[in-house]
Amino acid sequence: MSKRYYYKKQTLVSLRTVIRFASLGASIMAIFFVVYIFFPIISWNIYFAPVFASSDIAAPIPKTTIVNNVSIGSLLATANPLDHIDYSNAQNWFSGAKVGSGLAKIPSYTISIPKLGIKDAMVATGDYDLDKHLVNYGGTAVPPDKGTAVVFGHSTLPQLFDPGNYKTIFANAYKLKVGDSILVDVGNVVYTYTIYNLSVVEPTDMSVFTQSFDDSYLTIVTCTPPGTTWKRLLIKTRLTKL
Repeated sequence: MSKRYYYKKQTLVSLRTVIRFASLGASIMAIFFVVYIFFPIISWNIYFAPVFASSDIAAPIPKTTIVNNVSIGSLLATANPLDHIDYSNAQNWFSGAKVGSGLAKIPSYTISIPKLGIKDAMVATGDYDLDKHLVNYGGTAVPPDKGTAVVFGHSTLPQLFDPGNYKTIFANAYKLKVGDSILVDVGNVVYTYTIYNLSVVEPTDMSVFTQSFDDSYLTIVTCTPPGTTWKRLLIKTRLTKL
């Protein structure tokens, strides 16, 4: 009787399976990376651009050229995950910002924005750590004193908004409009500030720190478009007279 020999191809099949799964994994990672890079642009068109086009928000560039090859390149550069600028420090948000120093008379106060579901968010006057609280920039006024209190806070992609998380607290700030209210609690006394202007500026525009002493003002500063550090959204408010 002749002998029959059988050859198993298990090793070869296993190797092919591993290669296929590795290729699939690499493809998924590549797709994820592309989406991660371009999602800020998508979020701009989905969330911010429609509001921008239909509201009173002023910007340093024409609405018709808000998204073109140059602006997209700039947006991608600032959305680069390898960007090593520490944006948890409010002092890094504006290039070359030099504002007067001096200790504030109170260490903190709170603000509430009913329209965004933000309640009693702490605003610190003594440090610049935006991961722990909002920041009343040193050298600017503190409510309800006359002058302009400049308050910094993080934004991110709108779908990540959490009013209790200081890393996402202003993700929906683009929804605010002229006439909306911001409540400021200083020593258990609540003051109402009303939005009178919204604008988008470059991170080199130092005018945000300008002090106007004819009344009490509060300006909220956050990054925009949501999910990037491309530009700065300024929400300017004024103390409402009762």
